[in-house]
Amino acid sequence: MTSKTRSRTPVRRLTALAVLPVLALAAACGSGDDSAGGAGKNDAIASVPETATASPSARNGTAPSTRPAGKSAFYDAQTDYVRCMRVKGGYKDFPDPKLSGHLDWGKVEEISSRPGQMEAAKGGRNGVCVDELQKVMLAEPERDQQKDYESMLAHAKCMRDNGVSRFTNPTMSGGNAQPGGDPNPASPTIDHASPAYKQAREACGKKLLDGLDGMQ
Repeated sequence: MTSKTRSRTPVRRLTALAVLPVLALAAACGSGDDSAGGAGKNDAIASVPETATASPSARNGTAPSTRPAGKSAFYDAQTDYVRCMRVKGGYKDFPDPKLSGHLDWGKVEEISSRPGQMEAAKGGRNGVCVDELQKVMLAEPERDQQKDYESMLAHAKCMRDNGVSRFTNPTMSGGNAQPGGDPNPASPTIDHASPAYKQAREACGKKLLDGLDGMQ
C-alpha cells in the first residue's frame, strides 16, 4: 500500500466519516438550525505566500472539471472558502488557512461547538459556501495514504494510552486511509467534551500529519 491516491476527506472530526461524498455533504448543509449572527466585518484573509499564484478555478463560478495541481491552487481555494464563511456565512472569526492550505480544525471545531453555529464545520447554514468547499476538496494535493494511515494509527494508540479506551484504529479501504475514533459515529459513545478526552487530544495532537487533525 504505497501508492498515492487522493482521499475525499470529510470537513469535520465530529462526523467521524472519512469519505462522505460531496453531494451528501451539501444535503447535510441544507438543513439544521444555525444562527451565526450575520456577516462580520473581519473578512480579511492572510496574504497568499509569494510562491503561490491565483487559481482561475478558485475564482470563477463553476467547479473545475479536473483537480488543479499544486499547493498554491489549494491555498487559493481554501482562502476563497474562508472568505465566504466569514462574509456569507457570518462566521467572522473563521480561521485563516495554514500556509499548507489546510484549516486549523481545532479552531473550526471550537466555533462549531457554540450554540447555533454547528454548521460552521459543514459549509455554513443552508450550504451557503458548499461551492467553495467543493473547490477546496478538488484542489487538495494528493496524499500518501500509507503515511496517513500510520499517522492515524499512532494517534489512535496514543488516545487509548491516554485514557480514551474506546478510540478505534484507522483502516485501509480501496487504497484510502479511513480514520478511527468513535466506534459508533451515528450514536457517539465517546464524550468529546469531557476533560479526559480534551487532555488526550492535547497530548496526542502532534501524532497527526498536517491536514489530518479534522479526521479523527
